[in-house]
Parts: sequence; C-alpha cells; structure tokens
Amino acid sequence: MCLICGWIYDEAAGDPEHDIAPGTRWEDVPMNWTCPECGARKEDFEMVQL
Repeated sequence: MCLICGWIYDEAAGDPEHDIAPGTRWEDVPMNWTCPECGARKEDFEMVQL
C-alpha cells in the first residue's frame, strides 16, 4: 500500500497502464516504478495484510 495516498498494488491485477503485467509479484516491480495515483516511489510502499 502506498503510504502517501493509500493506493494498493494488487499482484493479480498488476499495473498494465504502466507496463506491469497482471501476475507481477511486488518483488519483481522495477525500483523506478511509481504509484499511478500520486507518483510516490516504490520505497514509499508498505506491505499490508488484506
């Protein structure tokens, strides 16, 4: 989950609009990827239990 805006990355959905295919594990998302909602960096995300 993005600590800035609360957007949650869903591994099953990925982020196809930003070239992250569905099924992409969080560990495999590139470090230069940014939150599609607020532009926060990957390091501004924290794992949450759903």
